[in-house]
Amino acid sequence: MRTFQVSSFNNAPEVTNVPAPTAKKGEVILDIEACGLNFADLLMANGTYQDTPTPPFTLGMEVCGTVVAHGPDVSTPPIGTRVAVFGGSGGMAEQGAFPAALCRQVPDKMPSEVAAGFMVAYGTSHLALKRRAQLQKGETLLVLGAAGGVGLTAVEIGKAMGATVIAVARGAEKLAVAKNAGADHLIDSTTDDIKDAVKALGGADVVYDPVGGDAFKAALGACNREARIIVIGFASGKVPPIPANIILVKNITVIGFYWGGYLGFQPNALIESLGELMEWYDQGRLQPHISHVLQLDDAAQALELMRSRQSTGKVVITP
Repeated sequence: MRTFQVSSFNNAPEVTNVPAPTAKKGEVILDIEACGLNFADLLMANGTYQDTPTPPFTLGMEVCGTVVAHGPDVSTPPIGTRVAVFGGSGGMAEQGAFPAALCRQVPDKMPSEVAAGFMVAYGTSHLALKRRAQLQKGETLLVLGAAGGVGLTAVEIGKAMGATVIAVARGAEKLAVAKNAGADHLIDSTTDDIKDAVKALGGADVVYDPVGGDAFKAALGACNREARIIVIGFASGKVPPIPANIILVKNITVIGFYWGGYLGFQPNALIESLGELMEWYDQGRLQPHISHVLQLDDAAQALELMRSRQSTGKVVITP
């Protein structure tokens, strides 16, 4: 089968042919219909992600596909079921072996391209804002990188939870995408002073930060007392220092959040969260945004779209 594989961290990933997978105990084989890309795939390709496998391995953390075979002692999901699953890797391929216990049946009206890019982005924002930040109705949520894969879902989920949402993104086109997702206020990070603009709007009660770097510093300066800052990632490439004196004086809480980590210590939290999100989608409360759908042969181009910040929402690969 064809797969987009990392052979070593010194070489760019490339499409290659490998033997088709076989299902081990507890696994199913999927015919992959779509794979959602994440910023973590860029990090994994050069070996800097916290859960990077040993090469050679196939990129692609989340997929949607149809069950075509069971491993030993596996009977569900039934063969022929269309499911979504977060496997951590292995998704940018024609087939893949994934844990049966993590597979979730996809609603009939959810396209495979949407299902493949749904879990990580929406799951991250939902669990971060509801479980960790405990975002309350009427609070002000500041979303950095608000047109990106996870940032855009934070805008949407924040509005669904009753918050006033301030979206920060680069340029009018990306801000328009955030506005369409429900943002109440827009800040252009290429021209506006984030700190001053947020303070003029009354400050932030919760900050959702997948960017890091200077944006974190600016957001911290605009926090209200007892604000919560959710650290999602560092798309800027810079891990910001946290000034303890500021968080002390203003009673600010800085919260780390790694969605995939819950697989290791509390997978039920992910399963319950995704169950609620699937219900929200069925009810029409969520409108996932996909800016690009490309084929497997164009996987390198898909990664470059994210690296150069040309994409909004999700980028999806279809084998």
